[in-house]
Amino acid sequence: MSSKFTHNISLKKNTLILVIFLITSISYAQTTTYNQFWNEFQFNRTINEKWSAELNLGAAYSSTESSSNIFQQNIQRSARIWGHYYLSPRWKLSSFVAYNFNKDVPEIGQFKSPEVRFALQGIYYFHKTGYTLSTRMRMELRHMRNEEGAYDNVLRYRQQVKYLKPINSKILREGVVYAIASDELFFKSGTKVTGLSFFDRNRLNIGAGYLFTDDIQAELTYANEYLPRDGGNQIVNAASLTIIFNNFFENLKKKLSHKHEEVNED
Repeated sequence: MSSKFTHNISLKKNTLILVIFLITSISYAQTTTYNQFWNEFQFNRTINEKWSAELNLGAAYSSTESSSNIFQQNIQRSARIWGHYYLSPRWKLSSFVAYNFNKDVPEIGQFKSPEVRFALQGIYYFHKTGYTLSTRMRMELRHMRNEEGAYDNVLRYRQQVKYLKPINSKILREGVVYAIASDELFFKSGTKVTGLSFFDRNRLNIGAGYLFTDDIQAELTYANEYLPRDGGNQIVNAASLTIIFNNFFENLKKKLSHKHEEVNED
């Protein structure tokens, strides 16, 4: 009996210690929420049937711990150049080089952290009647400056699943509204500048797009990010606006040339 009694006391003691540990962990695992606005301009250019190029120009704004204003700080500006290769109707292979000027980005810290980023990417499309489902695989090398002024190399893998469905048509064309939903998991190597955790974040996107013409479209989405960090977890709620131009400079050149010809005829 005494042995059983001692065992029960020990079990209750260990359970109490575990409960106290969990409560303490929850108390100190603070979660900070930020509200942000992301915007990006995408310029796509068709080179031939197999190749295309893309230029992205973006900016991000954020609230702070002391202000809920979504535009309180301009935390990032970025430029990115892509090359796309269409291996088949289902496979699209891509690569990019980018420069990000990070400043006061909440996940990094309150300091300037210029970054050069390289990536290899593959997208596989499941073409279905009435909608498109795709999965994206991306490996990134981030060369970024830490708080001490030295540069760290961060490897990051991203896996996304995306759903796209035209609302008022069976295909994407001028005047069509379409729904977008995606979820993406991020995994990274551990460094001082981004933290030591292997799991980087989860990003959920939901929203809609509209094609003003076959070559100009806009997407407005809500993004929710969960970021586990050493100094406390973070949640980001972001409104994201993307404006997409297809063959913009080529179309602009054609219009200017056409106007010039009309002037000469007059």
